[in-house]
Amino acid sequence: MQVLLYSSIMFYTLGLFMIMSNYMNYAAFSTGKLVKIMYGKDKRVYKIDAILDELSGRLAKLVRLDTYKKKRLLTTLKVAGINHSPEHYIATAWIKTAIPLLFGLLTLFITPILLPIFVVISIRTYFKESRVADKELQKEKKNIEYELPRFTREIAQELKATRDVLSILDRYKNTAGDSLKRELIVTLADMKSGNYETALTRFETRIQSPMLSEVIRGLISVIRGDDATVFFQLLAHDFKTLEIQRLKSEANKRPNKLKKYSFLMLGCMLLLYMVIIGIATIQGLGGMF
Repeated sequence: MQVLLYSSIMFYTLGLFMIMSNYMNYAAFSTGKLVKIMYGKDKRVYKIDAILDELSGRLAKLVRLDTYKKKRLLTTLKVAGINHSPEHYIATAWIKTAIPLLFGLLTLFITPILLPIFVVISIRTYFKESRVADKELQKEKKNIEYELPRFTREIAQELKATRDVLSILDRYKNTAGDSLKRELIVTLADMKSGNYETALTRFETRIQSPMLSEVIRGLISVIRGDDATVFFQLLAHDFKTLEIQRLKSEANKRPNKLKKYSFLMLGCMLLLYMVIIGIATIQGLGGMF
């Protein structure tokens, strides 16, 4: 009876809040467009996302970060495609961590045994949300590395006609993948407004990929007047070899997955036969008595 009472109070309060928010045009619901801009136009925006974004924006004012950590996190967020400030990102992780704890406190008066479960969920949520940017960064890094074999081949061909690094990167940008294209747009803007070598070095620092570092080293040598055509031809060959090895590695993993499902199908067939034999045996024994 107490469970029904507390549940009714909780859902009644939540429903009343949602109704009043709609009628009063609460600010959280008016941030849907902003959330869509932040997370991407192709993603569906729910009201709960708008509420969390609003709360994170307010809590972000209380977050304090040192200069080094803020700069490092800001770079990671930019590369990962997360259009939030470091304070907003951390505030979001805090709020999502606090939600399971809030539910745990609500159940404390009903079934206290559930509190440790919500604490574990809260801890897992914190570690998951705090690593979102790093995971997205690794994903962007992997996408860029997958495209580097084609990128180096194009550079090697372009160097036969011109040594203008800016124009080479600008032309390749039109056919580049999404991850590399975003970074090339930033790098080209940086090159047009400043030093070429500094802009390329910043590109290398953002991605932190050994493969990309080799490409940047070759581009910087071209800027300094060296003939790096042979260098990029050899680099394209090495990257092509790595790409073939990666594809072979992925192909070798597929039979294991198929074998797993084959065993599952075999188990289902054996279970089916066992059920049929069991039913026939029981019916046969029933006829004997």
